[in-house]
Order: sequence, then C-alpha cells, then structure tokens
Amino acid sequence: MTRADVAAARPAPSATPAVPILDSASATHAGRVRERNEDRVHADPERGIFMVVDGIGGEAAGEKAAETAVEVMRRRLERRTGSPEERIREAIAVANNEIVSLVRLNPEWAGMGCVLTVAVVEEGHLTVGHVGDSRLYHLRSGTIEKITRDHSPVGEREDRGELGEREAMAHPRRNEVYRSVGAEERAPLDEHFVDVTRFAFGAGDALLMCSDGLTDLVPRDQIAAVVRAQAGNPRAIADQLIAAALAAGGKDNVSVVFAAGQQFATEWRSGPRAA
Repeated sequence: MTRADVAAARPAPSATPAVPILDSASATHAGRVRERNEDRVHADPERGIFMVVDGIGGEAAGEKAAETAVEVMRRRLERRTGSPEERIREAIAVANNEIVSLVRLNPEWAGMGCVLTVAVVEEGHLTVGHVGDSRLYHLRSGTIEKITRDHSPVGEREDRGELGEREAMAHPRRNEVYRSVGAEERAPLDEHFVDVTRFAFGAGDALLMCSDGLTDLVPRDQIAAVVRAQAGNPRAIADQLIAAALAAGGKDNVSVVFAAGQQFATEWRSGPRAA
C-alpha cells in the first residue's frame, strides 16, 4: 500500500467540532419590582452555545444593549473559525464595540451596556467568557463550583473568603461592577476585559449560568438542592430557580440557563451531596 493509499484510507477530519449531546433549558423573568426585563438568554445545545446577558441602562437602553450583545455574539460564535477562546474573545469585543457605536448615534442611550457570561461546549471541553457579575457554575458528581469571578468589589471579597456568601448577598454595594461591555472601545486581547476559562466537560457534567437576580437572593446550597431534586429535567430546574428568586423577593430581573450531559442526572445523584 502506498502512502497515498494510506492517506486515502484515513477518515476525513470533521468539518465542525464535535458537540456532546446536551439537554438544556433557559428561563428569564422581569422579577417582582422591575417593570422591564433587561436580561437576555440564549441556549443552542446543538451548537453548544449558551449565553446570559444582563443589560445596564435606563429606559429601553439596557434591553437594547442586551439584545445587541446576544445577536452579535450569536453570529460570531456560530461561525466556527478559530479556537473557542478566540471566537469568544472576538464575539464579546465586537458586541462591545457595536454597543459603543449605538450610543454615539443615540445620545439618549448614554450609559447603556451589559454584563455577560458566554459558554461554548465542544470537543470534550467547556470554554467560558465572562465580563461583570453574571455567573457560571460547573456541576459534577454532586458538587457545584463557581467558575466565574465577579468583577465587583463585593464579589472579589467573597472570592477571597473575606465575606461569606450570605454576607456578600446582603452587602449594600453588592450590585456595583467595575467591568462591563459597552463602556469603551475594546479589542479581543485587551487586558482586564474578558476572563476566559477552559476545562474538561463530559457526559456527566452540567453548567448553570445565571444573572445576579438569582445569586443575590438564592444561595448556592439552595441552587444545588433544586438541581438534586430535578436532575434529569432541565426545564424544571430553570423554572424552579426562577420561582425561588421570585419567592425571595424578585428584586431584579432573573435569568437561568442550564445544560447537562446525558449521564449528569445519574452521576449527580450518586456523588457526594453538594454543600
């Protein structure tokens, strides 16, 4: 057999990266206090693309910023050129600059922007891009781990262990952020802009993304209890977490995206109980 014959016998490389089979659901609600819902969510389990975007700005500006970010990022992430990290960084930077351009054209939207978390699942890995104080949790074998770090003074203190979770939730500066999308022109590789994390993600794993409307009111142990009770039913998980935030006061818009591999429910229930 010649070298040409060997090359011809090899399977052709896949045109698109492999995405594991995922079950997912998303939900968003204006809450009990706000008239408008400035949160936006996106869940595309077939492509392995997930987003939670929390708009910032008065009147309709926050909604416009969140809608713009989702649409711009979706278009870029669906075009699978470059690594997941490159695609995420570029998607967030392009969305950022589009929001900046909209503000220049519409001075009444001054101050609009958003915070966001984006996840891409492919080739056995989860890549996360993050700006602000929305969050992504990784769930596996009965454990729940916060992957993102809040770009906020209170969030930093919580991450360092200077504040407990419930103390941080009740802090008067809880909602202040020092990093957002749309504040100024950005490039994909700008320092101190997008945090990117990548780690293995298999059939026994799940991700939970949410806006701060959930985590300001519902502690991690309660989130884990909902997942434990409803493992295998992403729709019930998303809906019950929204309901938990509303029952706790619903002081802000609240959004949830949940996605799990096919073995997650079995492995989650058999693992140690999440703290």
